[in-house]
Amino acid sequence: MKVQYRWLAVVAGVLSLALTATPTVAEVKVGLVAPFSGAAASLGEGMRQGIEARFAEANESGGVHGETLTLETRDDGYEPLRSAKATRELLEDDEILAMLGNVGTPTAIVNLPILLDNEMPLIGAFTGSGILRQSPPDRYVFNYRASYAQETATMIEGLLMAGIAPEEIAFFTQADGYGDAGYQGALRALGNHGYSHPERLAHGRYTRGTRNVHRGLASILQAPVTPRAVIIVGTYGPAADFIREARKDLPDALFLNVSFVGSQALLDELGEEAEGVIVTQVVPPYEADLPGVKAYREALKAEDDSAGGDFVSLEGYLAASLFIKGLEAAGADADREALVDGLESLGDIDLGIGKSLTLGSKDHQASDSVWATRIHDGQFELIDWLTLLDDDAAKE
Repeated sequence: MKVQYRWLAVVAGVLSLALTATPTVAEVKVGLVAPFSGAAASLGEGMRQGIEARFAEANESGGVHGETLTLETRDDGYEPLRSAKATRELLEDDEILAMLGNVGTPTAIVNLPILLDNEMPLIGAFTGSGILRQSPPDRYVFNYRASYAQETATMIEGLLMAGIAPEEIAFFTQADGYGDAGYQGALRALGNHGYSHPERLAHGRYTRGTRNVHRGLASILQAPVTPRAVIIVGTYGPAADFIREARKDLPDALFLNVSFVGSQALLDELGEEAEGVIVTQVVPPYEADLPGVKAYREALKAEDDSAGGDFVSLEGYLAASLFIKGLEAAGADADREALVDGLESLGDIDLGIGKSLTLGSKDHQASDSVWATRIHDGQFELIDWLTLLDDDAAKE
């Protein structure tokens, strides 16, 4: 019996040594709460695709400070209550270093207090809402993209430059914080141009999660001056339905959408009826000959050879690149506070997109750039506002 016990002890010792000798892989875990089902699913999938492509690219090169990047996701269906529950679930994992690329304004409204209470960094959220852009900025919130107010201000500037009068502009928006953010930004831009009472312009709304556009359209069609341009702040489904219906009564009107609409999803939904539709973007065209964009395409292909690329996944890729820059600056074994300090220390940032980006203690929005694109022959082309109406006339 003593021999048998000695043998068992030896075996146990060998197993213990083997387990001890097995190297542990250092890991940085990041959370993403986004819609992977429902009307905004294409946005969540796009952000996840872009982030995972950038993480895979970094991991292939040895990770960050030797640590592998992994993404933990939860589906909220673009529903605020589901989003809050999913966020709390991820917060139960103490190893989650930050939230990256969360999608949506109504979901951000409910999640922000939760994240701030837990001192959890939120980086590169796919929303241009002002709630994530306080002055001075919240310590734990860092944005990659320009705001909705900047997008709609770009539209106002462009339309006025093209020769469209303020009273010829109307609005169709989602009836929540997302729609309000874009709408209020446009009103401020009109006010800055000296237009009195922009709130009196025709404004139709629809309820989030529905495609009930007819009441909003009726409000716009009652405008005392026939609209020549309608600024839309919505998701691709209702936006597409609205454009189809509105063109029956406003065949010559321009229809402009902010980036959150989901450019490719809107194009797919409208098909041939997408011709001439305008979408502002917060990233450069995904086929651009720019170092950062070419790296994105290569990373995307490495993960999925059939992936064609789009504006949403490019934003996910760039948001992940911004996070990685901050993590590199934070040093090895960084905690959340070190990550925040790292991001604030970045100053001027070059992601290879032809535009300057900056982050600092008083500036938590890296990019202020907006690219205006228009759909022509199934492609997104950059707009020259000065020739916009001339181009329309030439196509007639």
